[in-house]
Amino acid sequence: MPGELSLVLAQALVSAVESSDGYAGGVYLRSRTPGLLRLAVLAGLPAPLFRPWWRMHVNRPFPVSDAYRSGRPVLLSDAEEAMRRFPQLMAGLPFPFGSLWVPITGPRGSLGVLAILRASTPGQSIDPADGDRLHRLGHRLGDALTDLDQRGVDCLWEAEPVPVQLPAATAPPVRVGRFDWDLHSGQVTADDELCAILGFEPAAFPGTVDALAERLVPEDVYGLWALARQTVESAEPVVRRMRLRGPDGRSHLLELTGRWTHPDGDASASRLSGFLVDLGAGPVVPEAADRLPRGILSLDRLGRITYANGLAEELLGHAREELVGHVVWQALSWFGHEAYEDHYRAALMADEPVHFLARRPPSRWLSVSLYPGHDGLSVVLQGTDQPDYAPGSVTVPGPGIGSTADRSSALYRPVALAIALTEAVTARQVSEVVTDELLPAFGGRQLAIYLLDEGHLHLAWETGFPKGFLDRFEGVELDVSIPGVETLTSGRPMFFESMQRLAEAYPGIPIDTDVGARAFLPLIAAGRPVGSCILGFDRPRGFSPEERTVLTALAGLIAQALKRAQRYDSESALARGLQNALLPLRLPEVDGVDTLGRYLSGTQGMDVGGDWYDVIDTGGELALVIGDVQGHGVAAAATMGQLRSAVRAFALNNYDPQEVISGTNRLLIDLDPGQFASCCYVALDPVTGVARAVRAGHPQPVLRRPDGRTEVLELPGGIVLGIDEQASYPVTEMRLEPGAMLALFTDGLIERPGTDIDEGIERVRATIERIGAVPLAETADQVTGEARAATDRPDDIALLLAARWAGPQVDRRLREDRAPRPDLWRTFRRPDPGRAAGAPDPAS
Repeated sequence: MPGELSLVLAQALVSAVESSDGYAGGVYLRSRTPGLLRLAVLAGLPAPLFRPWWRMHVNRPFPVSDAYRSGRPVLLSDAEEAMRRFPQLMAGLPFPFGSLWVPITGPRGSLGVLAILRASTPGQSIDPADGDRLHRLGHRLGDALTDLDQRGVDCLWEAEPVPVQLPAATAPPVRVGRFDWDLHSGQVTADDELCAILGFEPAAFPGTVDALAERLVPEDVYGLWALARQTVESAEPVVRRMRLRGPDGRSHLLELTGRWTHPDGDASASRLSGFLVDLGAGPVVPEAADRLPRGILSLDRLGRITYANGLAEELLGHAREELVGHVVWQALSWFGHEAYEDHYRAALMADEPVHFLARRPPSRWLSVSLYPGHDGLSVVLQGTDQPDYAPGSVTVPGPGIGSTADRSSALYRPVALAIALTEAVTARQVSEVVTDELLPAFGGRQLAIYLLDEGHLHLAWETGFPKGFLDRFEGVELDVSIPGVETLTSGRPMFFESMQRLAEAYPGIPIDTDVGARAFLPLIAAGRPVGSCILGFDRPRGFSPEERTVLTALAGLIAQALKRAQRYDSESALARGLQNALLPLRLPEVDGVDTLGRYLSGTQGMDVGGDWYDVIDTGGELALVIGDVQGHGVAAAATMGQLRSAVRAFALNNYDPQEVISGTNRLLIDLDPGQFASCCYVALDPVTGVARAVRAGHPQPVLRRPDGRTEVLELPGGIVLGIDEQASYPVTEMRLEPGAMLALFTDGLIERPGTDIDEGIERVRATIERIGAVPLAETADQVTGEARAATDRPDDIALLLAARWAGPQVDRRLREDRAPRPDLWRTFRRPDPGRAAGAPDPAS
């Protein structure tokens, strides 16, 4: 049974929605996190489609936050009013709808917010009586919550929202009549409801089957008698169903149940019982929908499929029993693609048809229409050809462009563009955002972005133009008389309603075969020229004053984003150059051991980080080093270079592994870059295979033994470098047998969102064990294969492999004639306060 709190919230919400002529609503409650409201109950809308609105901070510029903070209702009659007062809300929900936000108040202030969504009423303010009624409901709900709290019920919300199905709209009632037919005597008894359905006065019903048959059309009479005979001839109880037409011509559902008893038995048991169901003005019968040349689905407002016709089964590739009763985006995962979520939201909130194209994997394209109603959605499906315009989001502008929902989406897309630009980092990402948001918002088909560099304009991005058409404008100087240059030098946007107008203004300018309009926008940030943006349209069109104002403002935002991206690109190039210079170009060749290193940069944000690896031939041992500096960018790469140099200097002076790591730790603390680092250092004797390992907050390495068994080494270790100058780093001694291989790696290889790091290490171990003793290059390819294929890799990856030769050992080239090196250990080591005076220094 639902919890007491959930029931109180659901009952209050259903009452509020119905009394306000709404179609959906929700209740936000306080959570255990100060200042955070959580959506506790959602009615009339599928919760997964509205996940971004499950959590709302009271200081955010949203109506729910405003109502909570002020303790007063927020009443929004239409999208324009909402856009004026709460643009962030409409950026995420760019659909025409009205909304009412009412605080839930108790003795000590606001406890939450009651939200109601209803049809938009442009130009009409919300009746104050509606606000007053809801305000009273908010007070009553607050009193109920206060009472629950006093009885020990926790009224803070931490879980996901509870979904609530709203009662269906009022419809003619369904009537059910019952009759009983004695098969021996032919006597029929009927209740009053059956008489009313068939048009009899109860007292005037003759009580015979013939009288019942008189109210039916001839074909139904024969069907009724055939059904009775089938029942008589059956030795088992039977249930049969058919449709009968009543005196008004409407179809009724007849269900008969009965069992024939042999005349020698109990005669009273030989009878049929029947129910006649009058569906009123109910839904179209399934047989009619099955005959339509389109697939038909019916969804309730929570997204559950309540009906599917035969062609829908074929188009969707699922049997009816796999569809009906299931939520549509769970039964059809591809249909729940995030690219289509806005269409669902538009249909549910704008109460207007929505049309779009969808791709059923692997390559079946469907035309989809959503027809909303108070109680749910009708979905109409039809097969179609692959569209010419099909971007990576697998959705295209559908035949419904021009509906209120689509116009509203176009109006608010610039707001979404502004928000998306704040997250774009590189110039390419900025250009992709402009393509995805700006072009659809204004119906454009072509886009070109030129950036200014040393007095010349260079093409940075283009889409939609004929191949090679823009080549002639590449590298033009700022004294050339073309609109792309003059819009930048003058700082004024230029709009041409057709290519004819453009040709008249600039005689002799090359014109492509397109006959559409053009908009040239100057990209200027902080008063400095950045470049030019060209929008192309496939047909002539005018530009309203509002559109010109919006496009000009957006050009400024695009310019700022591109200027920021240029700084990022410069820093990224510097960091890449720095890192490439610091990573080893070639690993030393030592008899008895093969080594191989790989580095993969992340694909999010700054391209480079602080991961590094190194192999150092100390003359007596081979030092295997891998490390990871916190963060990304130039600072992380510079710190990495300093640490790599320090480790190399300590190792070449033949210091113990513990001394190498301790000295590096002290160096990082002395440098105080505000960063910390992890590291794993292994000193390997190539002749004996004896290895001494030290670990500082780094992932455990993986060892593959000569017999193929693979294990994660449990090396004790200390904390990361740069935290505690007195930190201890224990040394673990082990032996690599001939034919064994050791794998060291950074956490970018093993971390995945939502999974434990131990699972990632186990995944690497299993991969190494599965591929067996193959060349190190193939091992590296297999281990990093999944990471290399990922387009969204948040962190860098460094991998270092070392394998002892399995064959006879070759005399090792000894380097005994090396000159002594400076004692860097003493340089960065402070006296140990715990060492007694006169005691020998362990570094000596």
